[in-house]
Amino acid sequence: MRRMAPPPASTALANLGPLAQLRAGRMPERLLRLGIGLWLYGLSVALMIRGAIGASPWDVFHQGVALHLPLSFGTVMILASVAVLLAWIPLRQMPGLGTVANTLLIGPFADLNLALLSTPDHLLLRVAFMLAGVLVCAFATGLYIGAQLGPGPRDGLMTGLARRTGWSIRLVRTGIEVSVLVAGIALGGVFGIGTVVFALGVGIPTQFFLRRLVVPLQPVVAQ
Repeated sequence: MRRMAPPPASTALANLGPLAQLRAGRMPERLLRLGIGLWLYGLSVALMIRGAIGASPWDVFHQGVALHLPLSFGTVMILASVAVLLAWIPLRQMPGLGTVANTLLIGPFADLNLALLSTPDHLLLRVAFMLAGVLVCAFATGLYIGAQLGPGPRDGLMTGLARRTGWSIRLVRTGIEVSVLVAGIALGGVFGIGTVVFALGVGIPTQFFLRRLVVPLQPVVAQ
C-alpha cells in the first residue's frame, strides 16, 4: 500500500489547548522563539522607558504603580500579569506554557535591560529609542505569539472579554488600553508622544512580523 503523506503544516495561528500546544511538534524551535521573543519584549519596554517621551499604555500603568511601591518596574509587571491571569478564571481562558513564561520572564528581562540602558541626553536619540522600542515590540510579539505556545496575559484578557461580551476585539482592546492608561497617568506614569505613537503605530508592524513568524504546525490527526 502507498504510504499517505502527512497533511501539510498550517502557517495560520492554531486554536489549540495547552496540551495540544505541547504535542504540536517543533518544540525546540518554538521554545527558542518564545525565549528570544520575551527577551526582546523586555528590551522594547526598556527602550520606550529610557526614551522618556512616553511609554506604552500598560507600561505607563506599571510606572505609576512602581512609584508607590518598594518594588522594581519588572516586579510590578509580574504582579500585574498575575492579577490579569486571575481575571481569566471567570472568562474560562486556558493558559499555555507561553502564557506562564510571559508572566514570569518579561518583567525580569525589562529590569535587566533597564539596568543596561540609560536615557540619552539628545532628544533625537530619545526619539530613536522610542521608535526602536515600537519596532522591537512588534518583532518580539510576532516571535512569541508565532511560537504558538499560548497568548500573553493581556492578550488573553482581551480575547476572553471579547468572546464573553460579544464586543469587537478593537472595542475591547481600546477599552482596556484607555483604562490602564488613565490609571497610570493618575499614579504618575510618564505619558507622552511615545504613548500615542505606540498606540497608533504598533499594530501594523506587529501584523507584518506575525504573518512571517508563525511556526507552521502539523495538524494533529486522530488515531
